[in-house]
Amino acid sequence: MASRGEDSRRPLPLVRRCRKTSAESGSGTLPRRLTASTHISHLDSRLRRTTKGRVLDFCIAVAYNDPNHLCNIARTAEEAGFGGIIVSDHIIYPGNLETKYPYTSHGRPRWEVSTPWPDPMVAIGAMSAVTERIRFICSIYLLALRHPVLAAKSISTAAVMSNNRLTVGVGAGWMREEFDLMGPDFKTRGKRLNEAITVLRRVLAGGMVEHHGEFFDFDAVEMSPVPSKPLPIYGGGISPPALRRAATLCDGWASEIQTTEELTQIQADLARFRDDSPLAGKPFGICAALRDVFDADGYKAMRDRGVTELITVPWLFYGDGNQSCEQKCDGIRRFADDVIAHL
Repeated sequence: MASRGEDSRRPLPLVRRCRKTSAESGSGTLPRRLTASTHISHLDSRLRRTTKGRVLDFCIAVAYNDPNHLCNIARTAEEAGFGGIIVSDHIIYPGNLETKYPYTSHGRPRWEVSTPWPDPMVAIGAMSAVTERIRFICSIYLLALRHPVLAAKSISTAAVMSNNRLTVGVGAGWMREEFDLMGPDFKTRGKRLNEAITVLRRVLAGGMVEHHGEFFDFDAVEMSPVPSKPLPIYGGGISPPALRRAATLCDGWASEIQTTEELTQIQADLARFRDDSPLAGKPFGICAALRDVFDADGYKAMRDRGVTELITVPWLFYGDGNQSCEQKCDGIRRFADDVIAHL
């Protein structure tokens, strides 16, 4: 997929080389690949490094990929010992996009009109069927676009089918055209999302639930199946209301693509909001994608400062975004061998 300007040349964090690649050394083979058994036995010591109780999971973002590649990517990621798969969400791309994308300097999205956006819960269901341990994180699921009870049905099914391996990051969204199509008022999406999170938690907890709020109103209903464990909910977004929402209503925060300086300020804001909420002192996850952290020392620093999930696209270290599925899987294996093994 072609890049669009300087903000899209490096869409997610990569790594500096720990040693020469096969192309540089003149050999025609990839570095030694670690077997599934090797990765399983070294998972805690290699990919889930812990310092004073702090754990960092390396996760792979699969946005913009051919949906037919996802199951192979997920299977390979699990065999290589990665901790998670990051799945993103959009419903449509309008023929006339007037809303500015808030995460690039030029205001245009990083992806092209024809970029595939499979339904995240369907994609997670498919990937969970070919894996056993790896987690799935929605970053971000556009809950504000959906009725929370209908969203809860999809989310709970994905959580149950994956044996509680789902974390759902929710966001208010940025594209007015999606809201115009789906019906909810774009101007009230933040308040709507706050209420939707409450509804989602209550419905996913099981049993009869009724709700009478500003945006959603229903008498007693029960949904089944529901997850057998509480489902972690992360909040997305970088505006003050979004950070307040994540800190006071959610179990963690999921980033777009930030610099370490930006992340430092965001974490300070999250801590301030969290300390003033009833959730103060409870565990809080940070799922971060960083554009200026490329080596083991940088990853260790992120772990030590509280990042719990680090978003990567391993194959981009070894090629561009137009690689075949096998090339992407090779990149996943090489990343584990070349980089994470040195942490």
